[in-house]
Amino acid sequence: QVQLVESGGGSVQAGGSLRLSCVVSGFTFSGKWMGWFRQAPGKAREGVASIYTGGGITNTADSVKGRFTISEDNEKNTVYLHMNSLKPEDTAMYICAARRTTGGAGPLSSTWYNFWGQGTQVTVAS
Repeated sequence: QVQLVESGGGSVQAGGSLRLSCVVSGFTFSGKWMGWFRQAPGKAREGVASIYTGGGITNTADSVKGRFTISEDNEKNTVYLHMNSLKPEDTAMYICAARRTTGGAGPLSSTWYNFWGQGTQVTVAS
């Protein structure tokens, strides 16, 4: 059974930093697309960053480029989202996703993924 468990969320002041973690179990970690998405109340789910594990390929949304980076630790089956210079508009539930399927609109699209975690809340105060 595939499981994705996120952690690391919390409340920070604007300008602060957080590191989110997503631990994956139940499938081979290497050679998979993994993504971070966020969803604020009343807004559509937004792809934030993605990585092809073991392949050195990453993608980052324009809205967070230069502030957020995605990385992996293959030994720990973990994907990280490093968030710096946080803004109040970054407030959202951050959700980890994994792909073991075909099709979809690309690695920053929710249609690319078929496994999802429960999410971790990030709140940025002004």
